[in-house]
Amino acid sequence: MDPGAIRGPLKPPGPNPASNPRLMRRIIAEDPEWSLAIVPPLSELCIQHIVENFERNPILEHLLPGHRRKVLERLSPNLPLAVTANLVDDEGYWCRCCSRRWPVCRVSFYGSSWKRLFFERHLESVLTHFIPGTGDPDQVRGLLPLCRAYVRRLILDQLPPPVRQASPGPDDGDASDSGSEDSLDELARDHLDLGEVVAGLDRLEELHLVYGVRDCGMNFEWNLFLFTHRDCRSLAGALKACRTLKVLKLTRSRVTDEKARILVHGLLDHPALEELDLSHNLIGDRGARAVAKLLNHSRLRALNLSNNRVRAPGAQALARALAHNTTLTSLNLRLNRIEDEGGQALAHALQTNDTLVVLHLGSNELSEPTATLLSQVLSVNTTLASVNLSCNHIGPDGGKQLLEGMADNRTVVEFDLRLAEVGQESEYLMGQALKANQEAARLKAPLPGSAPTAS
Repeated sequence: MDPGAIRGPLKPPGPNPASNPRLMRRIIAEDPEWSLAIVPPLSELCIQHIVENFERNPILEHLLPGHRRKVLERLSPNLPLAVTANLVDDEGYWCRCCSRRWPVCRVSFYGSSWKRLFFERHLESVLTHFIPGTGDPDQVRGLLPLCRAYVRRLILDQLPPPVRQASPGPDDGDASDSGSEDSLDELARDHLDLGEVVAGLDRLEELHLVYGVRDCGMNFEWNLFLFTHRDCRSLAGALKACRTLKVLKLTRSRVTDEKARILVHGLLDHPALEELDLSHNLIGDRGARAVAKLLNHSRLRALNLSNNRVRAPGAQALARALAHNTTLTSLNLRLNRIEDEGGQALAHALQTNDTLVVLHLGSNELSEPTATLLSQVLSVNTTLASVNLSCNHIGPDGGKQLLEGMADNRTVVEFDLRLAEVGQESEYLMGQALKANQEAARLKAPLPGSAPTAS
């Protein structure tokens, strides 16, 4: 049988579409640049989907390293912190978040961690603009659990008071202009309670505070710069509970003797505090006595009481504590009025103290008697490295006494006698003695990377 009869007659072949363009199907793409060569693979489509829906469904931990990196590179810095804080640790992402908000970012100041930089500056911004009675406390409370593992330092250069609702009466202007704290206590209200904030930060090591506002313009009132008694008691309780705190700076806040005593009581026997800065306040002799007590019940390494109201009795109390102290390395009392009685007491203390390295007594109305006793200290003390007696009335004879003390001294490498009236010759000879000590210190210092020599 003929096979062709079974299959039937063969159909003649039709025209070839390739030979006739009119018969080809035309495809018009919506995107004129589309082509089959740039169709993204399925993995890229999945990554894009994850990025677009990250806020609703954050997927990161179970991705492959390469895919996770691509997701992190495309995440928006505008995502809520509740989503990213405890999930995203990539430094590149937090670098983008920081660069978007702040034009200048010194990441080295934050332990070279972009995530720490972001959370510290973000929390600082929230706290320094929080107005009690007007702001929402839940905003701060909700932020603390997200920040607690990353914030180590808080620099609050302003803490605004509540907005005054009542307009001042005809007699209020005189009270405000007088700057009397008693007359303003009834008008003033308390600032943000930092107790809850400090308690919510497990790793807080430094706290810098200013109770006031940066720019008040023509709306100046003493009430804007009032550190109330309730503020003080609240802060003291927070400091006592914060066992990780190493540095406390409370400056330009009109801290009085009574408030300084309250703060010191909260810091007694603190296990970690190493630096205390109460400069530019209203602390007098009673406050200085309280701080002297703190020297004997803490591990302070640096104390700054500059630009206060400390006089001779306060300096004498500090000197008695300094004579037996074994931890303090820096003492700053500039811009006070301790006079020669206080200066001589401190010099006597330095005859037995063997830990203090930096001493700043500039602008304290000191004169020749203090210089004479200090020269005896220089001949026996082997730890002092920096002394500042600038803006005092040391005089030419006092300058000569200091030079005699420096003749036997090999450790002091900085000695500031500007505007101390010691004369050009004494300043020149003092500079020569300092250069010799600096050169000796340079030769004695070990080279970088070398092993220390056994003594």
